[in-house]
Amino acid sequence: MKGRTAWAAAGGAAALVLVTATGAHAEGRGDVRVVKTVANDGGNVIVGTAKTIRYPVDITVKDNSGVKGLTHVSTFNKTSAYTFATWNDDSSCTKKSATTSVCRATLTIDPAWIADSDDIDTNKVAGVWQINATVKANDGDYWISDHIAEYKVKRAAQLTTVIAPEKVAKNAKVTVTGKLSRANWEDRKYHGYPGQQVKLQFRKKGDAHYSTVKTVTTGNIGQLTTKVTVTSAGSWRWYFPGTTTTSLKASAGDTLNLK
Repeated sequence: MKGRTAWAAAGGAAALVLVTATGAHAEGRGDVRVVKTVANDGGNVIVGTAKTIRYPVDITVKDNSGVKGLTHVSTFNKTSAYTFATWNDDSSCTKKSATTSVCRATLTIDPAWIADSDDIDTNKVAGVWQINATVKANDGDYWISDHIAEYKVKRAAQLTTVIAPEKVAKNAKVTVTGKLSRANWEDRKYHGYPGQQVKLQFRKKGDAHYSTVKTVTTGNIGQLTTKVTVTSAGSWRWYFPGTTTTSLKASAGDTLNLK
């Protein structure tokens, strides 16, 4: 289901959530219910500019007659109700007991058609999304369940690190540069991400982990630059913790040696 169509189909359901204390249902019959929903195994869905993303939604359903399955699954931005994710009517249910099954649906996002999904700036659709589903029991009971889970769909980030020079005497100063960029779903390119706080981290040669040395704010095209005093050999990298709309990213480390 693509943007404009999704608005028409999902908009009414989203409105019902606002006036329903539990956000539990729009309509239904009988005692079949969704008791738990997990999107993408609990992780964020990260979408770049080229790779098609497929991710699971696991919906735990309960009914005294047993669970027949899913008849509809949709997902969209919680605030705007726009979407560019599709469900192709494929699902399978694993029986956990006589009354309870976990049904898995797979959702797909293809960057190649995100920009054509509507006439808005689709980058604004990044953020918190919700899931709706219609479930059915063996005895014919059904339930249209709205807002059964929330998760985040984020724009993929890229981050680079460059040290110059790469071999210096102890206590010399070096310049560490880099660039933070993120996927633009409209033109399917990566653009600099300005005004973001990025951590410069160092891992001493022989150590297992990086430690933060300082925090630097990206410039108007996402550029990063700072000077540090070198006291030992090791690897330097930039680390971006991410935002509600953009994924976290750690750059590859750039090794610095002592003369």
